[in-house]
Amino acid sequence: MTGRWLRERIVLFLGLVVLLYTFVPIAVVILMSFNDPASRNVYRFDGFTLDNWANPCVDPSMCSALGRSVEIGLLATLAATVLGTLAAFALVRHDFVGRSATNLLIFLPMAAPEIVMGSSLLALFVAAGFSGQLGFWTILIAHIMFCLSFVVVTVRARLAGMDDNLEQAAMDLYATPAQTFWRVTFPLVFPGILGAALLSFSLSFDDFIITNLNAGQTTTFPMYVWGVAQRGVPMQVNVIGTLMFAISIVIVVSGELNNRRRTRSLTR
Repeated sequence: MTGRWLRERIVLFLGLVVLLYTFVPIAVVILMSFNDPASRNVYRFDGFTLDNWANPCVDPSMCSALGRSVEIGLLATLAATVLGTLAAFALVRHDFVGRSATNLLIFLPMAAPEIVMGSSLLALFVAAGFSGQLGFWTILIAHIMFCLSFVVVTVRARLAGMDDNLEQAAMDLYATPAQTFWRVTFPLVFPGILGAALLSFSLSFDDFIITNLNAGQTTTFPMYVWGVAQRGVPMQVNVIGTLMFAISIVIVVSGELNNRRRTRSLTR
């Protein structure tokens, strides 16, 4: 009886173990955001304090790097989402010469190691004469380039799974192409576009290798953390990490609640 009970729940048990293993580092970050360390050279919990949350910008360079990462992430997300969505529509809805090759090439930036892509972009910027001007704009261009593939793949998957009969039905009801797109196509594709945008921002904000190779004297938040770790990580870094995690949870939960609310309204 006990063996049967275990066999029926082994998948659930393994899933819980994997989730626990995944969230342990996050729990450590949250715990350390309330830490009052005796020394910055030893990463352990010495006492509880709220000073880290009350004064997150004790080191002005950290907040400056954070703001720069957010700015680059938002701009890269906007550009990559617009360009990637247009490319996804072209690949799914139109037949043109080189379409198969383009579908293959889209995956190359995703499959290539970051060190290869970062060094290739650096070689491109140097060859173009930007070796002495590496900084904000070269980072932004690099982030747009590697986020673009993820946007195209995500939105294309959403478009490929969409029923074309819905658009044809709208046109049969005398909707213009513009009305069909904004009232039928775009709302159906929007979850994929939003997911691609959130993924792009996460990838841009988190990137270190490509950014480090093309940053020049500019410092982003991951680069700041890497640099300051050599002389002791300030606990305010954990505050930023906890805030980013909380914002991600709020976005995911809000989206799920909105989907459930919409489903209930349609079933009534």
